[in-house]
Amino acid sequence: MKLPSTHKGSITVHRRVNVTLPEETLRLIDRVAKKGDRSRLIDEAVRHYIDNVGRTNLKKRLKEGAIRRAERDHALAEEWFHLEEEAWRDDRA
Repeated sequence: MKLPSTHKGSITVHRRVNVTLPEETLRLIDRVAKKGDRSRLIDEAVRHYIDNVGRTNLKKRLKEGAIRRAERDHALAEEWFHLEEEAWRDDRA
């Protein structure tokens, strides 16, 4: 069943799905969500989780790339250092 609603000025379509959760998880949800508010809580939790996992994966990939390129980047910096130093001295003169 699709239920249209408005969300931040746009229309969002909701779909009913069946999800199986452990009893303990349902108890936790019921402790923090008002009656009839499970869907909102689960939606926010999933979005938060994916946002954080995505950010963590991006940081990991950036770090791995920086490590892979470190030697090349260091060599380029050394290669250009004398030119930058010379340009800096010319600006000060």
